[in-house]
Amino acid sequence: MKLDSQSFHNGQPIPAEFAAGDATGFAGNRNPQLAWREVPDGTRSFVLLCVDPDVPTVAETVGRSDMTVPLDQPRGEFVHWVMVDIPAQLREIAAGSCSEGFSVGGKAQLAGPAGARQGLNDYTGWFAGDAQMGGTYRGYDGPYPPFNDERLHRYFFRLFALDIAQLPVDGDFTAAQVLRAMQGHVLAEASVHGTYTLNPALG
Repeated sequence: MKLDSQSFHNGQPIPAEFAAGDATGFAGNRNPQLAWREVPDGTRSFVLLCVDPDVPTVAETVGRSDMTVPLDQPRGEFVHWVMVDIPAQLREIAAGSCSEGFSVGGKAQLAGPAGARQGLNDYTGWFAGDAQMGGTYRGYDGPYPPFNDERLHRYFFRLFALDIAQLPVDGDFTAAQVLRAMQGHVLAEASVHGTYTLNPALG
């Protein structure tokens, strides 16, 4: 199975229109176009994840003008998108079809393929306790890395072909729950990744 995007080239920068933030504040936050092919026989649904593995783990260093986040600081993962039960016949998600603009507090209505379900992204936890930004963030919310980070962030879009039509997760499910529920049902996986930074020294 192969996954491609017309919105960015594999391993190359993601345009700001597909990011949650740019140098001026919130950005276009459109989901990128994705298309896949060479789907294995027996596929009954797809799962899509978008994960940044380059997130700082020391919160006190983030967003400060008096210091940078060191390149060698240990990193964690940040989930930007999780979608399950994508219909087996689907081969493309159009740009902007699932997200258009950033919604403070999370999207009130989710757009996307008929029958698909979208779970929580990690902005839910990032903004937890913030009176202005807190909320339940579901669906796609794109890159917004710290402007003072010395590391170029990577965003991996991972598509899984499953042998089941519906994944046994409910409610506001997370990527971790999806990964556990998929075990034993994955027929194939494909991925594409782009990069994004708000650090002028890396741009």
